[in-house]
Amino acid sequence: MAVRRTESKPKPVADRILMLLKMRGPQSSIAVGEYLGVTGEAARQHMLRLEEQGLVRSEARARGVGRPMTMWRITELAQRRFPDTHAQLTSDLLGTIREELGDDAIDVVIRARERANLAVYSRAMADATSLAERVANLAQIRTDEGYMAEWWQEPDGTFMLVENHCPICAAAAACQEFCRSEMRIFGDVLGTGASIERIDHILAGARRCAYRITPV
Repeated sequence: MAVRRTESKPKPVADRILMLLKMRGPQSSIAVGEYLGVTGEAARQHMLRLEEQGLVRSEARARGVGRPMTMWRITELAQRRFPDTHAQLTSDLLGTIREELGDDAIDVVIRARERANLAVYSRAMADATSLAERVANLAQIRTDEGYMAEWWQEPDGTFMLVENHCPICAAAAACQEFCRSEMRIFGDVLGTGASIERIDHILAGARRCAYRITPV
């Protein structure tokens, strides 16, 4: 199963580790070492330094017989290193609109944003002739917007679209209509030949937002 993602320039070791944990969830020192191309012990030393900075934390995970395995995950402090676009400003503006103009005004704003985004997404799909191409284009658009998106096709022919970060999380938490609007856009640009289902949701406590796309 090949996962497609946008390549980036080499980054400092600490940033690479945090990106790995952000994209793949909790990892062992051995897995981090394999990712970095170093020994598990060298990776563990990196993790201990990050732990001292409050950027990662360890947890023991049972694995049957034998000692539990130490797994590393990023902390809330580390999460703040990833962009949440104008989080406080957006949240404050939504609160002000709701208080001064009511929920109907927020709906008007979100619908206008939806129309604008749909136009941009639709243009990006102009040359896509297959569902795989549309999913790939959608993942690229979302990556460009800061969602750290990736996609792949499962053996049964379904597609997975995964977003490892939400740059508008504060706004979405204040008004979940943003998430519903995104689902409508996805459905429109993928076309009638596909159905889409959200199976993981950051706002529900998941590490990521994940969507299963089924050809119909």
